[in-house]
Amino acid sequence: MSEPILPGATIGMLGGGQLGRMFTLAARAMGYRVAVLVPEHDSPTAQVADVAHEAAYDDVEAVERFASEVSVVTYEFENVPSATVEAAERHVPVRPGRALLHAVQERSREKQALADLGLPVAPFAVIDSAADLEQAHEVGFPSILKTAAWGYDGKGQRRVASADDLAASFYDLGSVRTVLEQEISFVAEASVIGARSLDGAIAVYEPFLNHHANHILDVTVVPAGLPPATEEAAEDAVRTILEGLDVVGLLCVELFILGDGSVLVNEVAPRPHNSGHVTINAHATNQFAQQVRAVCGLPLGSTEMVVPAAAMANLLGDVWANGEPDWPAALATPGNSLHLYGKAEPRPGRKMGHLTATGADPAEAEARVRAARAAL
Repeated sequence: MSEPILPGATIGMLGGGQLGRMFTLAARAMGYRVAVLVPEHDSPTAQVADVAHEAAYDDVEAVERFASEVSVVTYEFENVPSATVEAAERHVPVRPGRALLHAVQERSREKQALADLGLPVAPFAVIDSAADLEQAHEVGFPSILKTAAWGYDGKGQRRVASADDLAASFYDLGSVRTVLEQEISFVAEASVIGARSLDGAIAVYEPFLNHHANHILDVTVVPAGLPPATEEAAEDAVRTILEGLDVVGLLCVELFILGDGSVLVNEVAPRPHNSGHVTINAHATNQFAQQVRAVCGLPLGSTEMVVPAAAMANLLGDVWANGEPDWPAALATPGNSLHLYGKAEPRPGRKMGHLTATGADPAEAEARVRAARAAL
């Protein structure tokens, strides 16, 4: 096993968004330096990093210079080009590694990898051409047709109710590789975050209950209030993926909770997750500090909650529609804290920040965070 990378070393971050920003803040609090590689100027991560390399991800020479100055590389988004990872790996470890990244970068590979691990997934079929459409009918209708690559927050998806809808949606999405998934009737959506360190140790957070609006996460609540058997199945799914794909780092598994309490694995994010922002105020070790510990080979931190309950509400650019939000009004609501990401331009649907509230129970925490957001 490799030696741990100790505080004082420099960690490399691929990606300059809010996840990289919060990772950097956690790493610097632990005594690490952080260098970021990002194409954009004045990115949220670059604002708080020690060093910012402004270069395209496919600029192999720039990636190699960046990697030569750090002790380990991690990332905040899953669409890192494979050539970028290969260039960085010539100098330092990249964690999580290519096996996980390769699996989740394309939906058909992700679904197959999950199925191969024996995890429950919705019935699916891969469609590469019009010739595959008839065979895909076996999945049944209604279903969801998703582009195999580069989809997030509901982008690149169509609901199909019939064979005719399927053909039309396939052509509407550009006749590219798609995955048809049976539409699942679920009672709740949840996520579970877990980490695995160099020595194989695993730490898993209890499930978070998620509420979405327009395919974007809106509010997260913890504890989720799920039956014990459901919680156990959800946490076991995370452990199976961490071990089965030999992950060193942090990941999130998004789940559907069915009416009988069973779970289906929907997607895997090989990084911190929007729902996990609640851990900053609710847990002994937040997801970003856990990512630092995992990729640096340090002992993993406690995933215990330090408050009875907490909730997180996303702040999208829509909140700025009538001018600067009323921050004092939001923060006057008991138990709330504000986290903004340093993005200069608010746009509808763009994640600009989040609010977190604590409470005596999940209902109180959720009511507080919704009230604070409404006060904006």
